[in-house]
Amino acid sequence: MREIRFKGCGTAMFTPFKDGKVDVEALAQTTERQVAAGMDFLVPLGTTGETPTLSDKEKLLVYRTVRKNAGGLPVVVGVGSNSLSGTLANMELLQEADAYLVVVPFYNKPPQRGIYAYFKAVAAATDKPVILYNVPGRTGANCEAETTLALARDVPNIVAVKEASGKLEQIRTILAKRPEGFSVLSGNDDDTLALMKDGADGVVSVASNVCPKEMAEFLQASARGDWERAEELERRLHPLFDALFVEPNPIPGKAAMAQLGLMENSLRLPLVPALTQTESLMKTVLEALWK
Repeated sequence: MREIRFKGCGTAMFTPFKDGKVDVEALAQTTERQVAAGMDFLVPLGTTGETPTLSDKEKLLVYRTVRKNAGGLPVVVGVGSNSLSGTLANMELLQEADAYLVVVPFYNKPPQRGIYAYFKAVAAATDKPVILYNVPGRTGANCEAETTLALARDVPNIVAVKEASGKLEQIRTILAKRPEGFSVLSGNDDDTLALMKDGADGVVSVASNVCPKEMAEFLQASARGDWERAEELERRLHPLFDALFVEPNPIPGKAAMAQLGLMENSLRLPLVPALTQTESLMKTVLEALWK
């Protein structure tokens, strides 16, 4: 099953809102902007998309809007929840997707054997590719390297991991021991250069919402081993990488997108718009990025 090799730059997409509803026009336009910039795949309905605040009807609307405007790019949808039944229900709802991004169950704090059993059960319920998403800062549970590797070896349609643990040695262990065809994707923009030098395949990026062309070029340079160019681009992009997380994602990113005129600075509770100092920081960072 590892026919689809996820690599390069994929965007963890924002969900635009207007008047309390999904802003379909802004979502279509930002999707088209991703395609024009040279993205490799798109990832709506993840953490960055405020998915826990969306109804099933809205999830389907977001997916279908992105699909319609994706220009043939693979669309990977976030479907994870903190229960197997909830995750399977999301997979059924979004069954038209090319692949599923499945987060380690949050809040429950499962042991490693529970994480393994959960992902094995998720993958058994579909013939589509599954990407494991490890983000312990959000979930409260880390999927350790040996658990990821066991799933990669044992379950053919678990094809990749999005690693946002920030644990570089853990990720390097996965890179060193992974089976052929299993992709390792950075889940943190600021880890990407180091991990690409170690043999990673790409990134699921927040920053590429804001500057997709630059992120695509950064990943292309990294993939061909042009480290001088990749390092030059990373230095230029790094202030943005940092600024996007001075408040919880996607608060700073939506402020940036509003400043660029791409969507309203609207979030759903419990998230709230950026502080004044964050707004000022994003303005400064964007001006420097394109000066």
